[in-house]
Amino acid sequence: MIAIRYASIRPLDISNGEGVGVSLFVQGCHFHCENCFNQSTWDFNGGKEWTEDNENKFFKLIDRPHIKRVSILGGEPLADENTSEVLKICKQIRLLFGNTKTIWLYTGYSWNEVFDKVGCIYQQNFSTDKIIRREIIKHCDVLVDGRYLDELKDQSYPYAGSTNQRVIDVTKSLQRSQIVLWNK
Repeated sequence: MIAIRYASIRPLDISNGEGVGVSLFVQGCHFHCENCFNQSTWDFNGGKEWTEDNENKFFKLIDRPHIKRVSILGGEPLADENTSEVLKICKQIRLLFGNTKTIWLYTGYSWNEVFDKVGCIYQQNFSTDKIIRREIIKHCDVLVDGRYLDELKDQSYPYAGSTNQRVIDVTKSLQRSQIVLWNK
């Protein structure tokens, strides 16, 4: 049984990452950031059921030559309630498309909340949810991290809502064991 719900799928999205992409807005968030642009995604019981049919349609949308990116946001993709299915989706994107599609993940968790030491991937004494969050991030190319802070809102700040959020190059950060910001 699939355990997540989703708010919407944008089949042709240019606002949640570089280039033209498909965006999946998962349902459910515990953070409830003040003046969040997407409060309708907070309720884990809201939105629509993520069915096999919806999933197949989602992957067909990705499988178009002009689609270069897949963005997963919400709600909160790394909420415990969503992690198992989000990991499955990320793995499936990699299996079907390799590195021909970039994966962007937007989360209210900071890199440091997921990786106790910057970039460290050791897995001793951690909850299963933390390990799954790490695994999800390892399948992504770009991570936009941190909770939205309304007092730091900046509409000119690329790909994030507030200036405390970072746009992180996941591959380089993991290779160097330090946060490396993404540059286009």
